[in-house]
Amino acid sequence: MNFPFFIARKYFLSGKKKNFINVISIISMVVVAIGTMSLILALSVFNGLEGLLRSMYGNFDPDIVITPSSGKSFQYDSIYTQQIKSVDGVLGVAEVVEDNVLVEYKDAQRLVRMKGVSRDFDKYSGIKNVMVSGEFPLVRDSIGYALIGRGVQYDLSLSLKNDFYTLQMYYPKDIGPGVVNPTKMYNLLNIIPGGIFAIEKSYDDNYVFVPLEFAKDLLNYKNRLSSFDVYLEEEASSSNVKEEIQNLLGADFEVKLGAELHSDLYKVLKIEKLFVFLILVSIIGIASINIFFSLTMLVIEKKKDISVLFAQGASGKLIRNIFLYEGCIVAFSGAFVGLILGIGLSLLQQHYGLVGMGMDSAVMNAYPIKIELLDVLLTILAIIVITILASIQPAVKAGKSFSTHTLQ
Repeated sequence: MNFPFFIARKYFLSGKKKNFINVISIISMVVVAIGTMSLILALSVFNGLEGLLRSMYGNFDPDIVITPSSGKSFQYDSIYTQQIKSVDGVLGVAEVVEDNVLVEYKDAQRLVRMKGVSRDFDKYSGIKNVMVSGEFPLVRDSIGYALIGRGVQYDLSLSLKNDFYTLQMYYPKDIGPGVVNPTKMYNLLNIIPGGIFAIEKSYDDNYVFVPLEFAKDLLNYKNRLSSFDVYLEEEASSSNVKEEIQNLLGADFEVKLGAELHSDLYKVLKIEKLFVFLILVSIIGIASINIFFSLTMLVIEKKKDISVLFAQGASGKLIRNIFLYEGCIVAFSGAFVGLILGIGLSLLQQHYGLVGMGMDSAVMNAYPIKIELLDVLLTILAIIVITILASIQPAVKAGKSFSTHTLQ
């Protein structure tokens, strides 16, 4: 057995004297344990929130979005679709026409973001996973239907069971001089509400999906599109597919991954996670001051023992290592307990949802949580660094000062 570690363990486990040094050591262990547990829980909650957002947005956003580099629409050519589908890993391509329109249902009106999509949307979109009522396909038995966000449904007091009312959509025309008849100033089309989806407030309060042909007729787009939504095979590398599509289409188009549409939000989450990590590590660092004081007093208390060791031939390095191990034992004991508690509570929250959101309208009933190995490793690394910094000064001092002592 390592001799310095053996002596350090004896000092740690010695129960003969329950003095002030023992109390400080116990306090250090408890604070390190609480800090470690809090760090694991906080980082896991941020991981869970990021995973929840990616899951929610993944149901709405395609894997890749292709938009024109300038303007809000472009002249469509079937060769574009053929080029995109020719790329390995592409599962489907939905042609998209999108713009703001006015919708009316009974006597209620509001502006919405209308998104007209082709048939590949029905096959591959994740919207079918978030339907709360009605049916998903936009086209059934050659009849077009609208999929409406739950927030839009609430604002319009829309009922899928009422077959007497349709959803009326208005879009302004390119008006020239001399137009007197108001009905000629806009396009008006009716569509049957087919289903309600619920993802997240910013989507639920704004979006309505319709068949591509309906959207083109309303917006008078003829042979123009707003974008392409590209869906990939599960094993496909999205970054490689994105690069290949960009090379095929050239500079006239901008190709983005679905996750890049919310890159600012994910960056904010990562920054918040970093600051939480630094704050909790600082708390553990403050707790390490207790380790510093307890080791300093232990050096004074064990002065005679160390003088005996030196007289028997112990080097300054051996004496220094004894107190380094003593500090590590105190810190790592607390860290081990904190890791067990943090991981255990995270797993309980993950499987049983012990802590709820506290809101009936929340997306999930309980706080999402996810443990990542990297967070555990970073926590352990931070504790190792803090422990060494807190222990090294008393240990070095002990190794130097007692080298001049003789056995008394």
